[in-house]
Amino acid sequence: MPAMMLLWGVALVLATAATTFVLHRKLTHGRGPEPDTIFWDLFAGLVVILPAILVPAVEWAPAGLIMVFVAMTTAAATLATSRRVERLHSAEPRRRPGFAEAAARHASVLQQWQRYELDPGQAIDFPAMTDVRTAETAALARAMREAEHCRVTPGTDYQAAVERLAQALIEAERAAGVPRAGQAAPR
Repeated sequence: MPAMMLLWGVALVLATAATTFVLHRKLTHGRGPEPDTIFWDLFAGLVVILPAILVPAVEWAPAGLIMVFVAMTTAAATLATSRRVERLHSAEPRRRPGFAEAAARHASVLQQWQRYELDPGQAIDFPAMTDVRTAETAALARAMREAEHCRVTPGTDYQAAVERLAQALIEAERAAGVPRAGQAAPR
C-alpha cells in the first residue's frame, strides 16, 4: 500500500502541476483563450488527477483527504512559482521599453568605433582612438563599459548610457583629429 500511495502521489503532483501551469499560462497569456482548449486541457488533467485521488481513497479512506491536500498544495505552489518566474522575466533588461532601439544604436556606435581597432589604415591615421592614455579615449572606454553594464543590468538607464557612449565617441574622434562628415582627412 505505501508503494501504491507513493506512485499515485507522484502521478498526482505531476498532473496537477502540469494542468495548473498550462491553464494559468493560457488564461493569463494570450488573446482570449478559446473555451474549447481550456476544457480539453482541464479534462486531460482531471483524467489523471481524479484517479490519483480516488484509487488510494478506496484502499484507505484518509488517503483521499491526503491526496486532495497534496493536489491543492501542488496547484498553489505551481501558481506561486509561475507568478514569481513571470515577475523575474518581466524585469529582464531586454524587456524594457525602448531596449531594441537602444541596442541597435549601441551596436551602431560600437561598429563605428571598431573601424579604428580593426582597420590598420584608421589605426595609423588616428592612433589616439585606441590610446586610452588620451583622456577622451579613456572616457570612451568607460562609456563602453557602462553601456554594456546597463544593457544587461535591471534597473539601469540603458538608453542614457548609449547616448553617453555616442557622445564620448564624438568627443574622442574630435580629440583624435578625425574629420567630421563632409570634411577632408588631414594629410
